[in-house]
Amino acid sequence: MKRSLLVVGLSAMLIIAWSIGRVQGQLEQVNAEEKALFVSADQATYQSSAPGVSMAAIWGDAGKGAHATFTKFAPGVDSGMHIHTNDVWIVVLKGAYLYKDDAGEQRVGPGSFLRVPGGKKHWSGGDKKEGALFYEESSGKFDLIPVK
Repeated sequence: MKRSLLVVGLSAMLIIAWSIGRVQGQLEQVNAEEKALFVSADQATYQSSAPGVSMAAIWGDAGKGAHATFTKFAPGVDSGMHIHTNDVWIVVLKGAYLYKDDAGEQRVGPGSFLRVPGGKKHWSGGDKKEGALFYEESSGKFDLIPVK
């Protein structure tokens, strides 16, 4: 009987200790999310995501869900006709983001904003001389689905 009480007591203490640690971890995560976030496009770490395209995570994970990135298009990059599952919001910082859909072509230059609705068939690319550097954000994971 004493042994049973000892096992139950130790189990309860372990559960309480684990719970306290978990709550503290959650509080640290909440506090980290409340802090201001500063990321410089010039000092960000870019990784190739496709030929002529590189991305640097600002927050979130583009492969899993909501996110923001700095994205670079090399000069003349051609992403072909495609769609994205989720809306994509873009603010061009340098160069020019080239956009084309059934309504026509648009050159999106520095300081300009573009919202590409999820499921919208379009073509995108970078200026032939400068390429493009832009801030990109989405409420869902990033995908590029080629279409004809």
